[in-house]
Amino acid sequence: MVPYLYRGDIVMNIKDDIRPISYIKANAAEILEQVNETHRPVYVTQNGEAKAVLLDTESYEKMKKAIGLLKILAQGERDIVDGKVMLQEDFFSGLDRDFDDIRP
Repeated sequence: MVPYLYRGDIVMNIKDDIRPISYIKANAAEILEQVNETHRPVYVTQNGEAKAVLLDTESYEKMKKAIGLLKILAQGERDIVDGKVMLQEDFFSGLDRDFDDIRP
């Protein structure tokens, strides 16, 4: 039986997804194929400690987009706490004025 860890929507196969750097060096093509087929990250260890994570490009891009959205949400929450808010009507009226100023 292969041990698995469940983290959110990611199932981690401990046997295949945690590898020492020496294994990565000797089997780079195989590891890249695994990462791209399974879309699961591979944790690279050195001297028994996790030192890096290998991730397929599609998963990496999705993660970057998700982090970007979380940053926008966090900024919005900060603005609310700091009182940097305005009524919707005031916002759109201001936009209309700005567009009127730039139209020929």
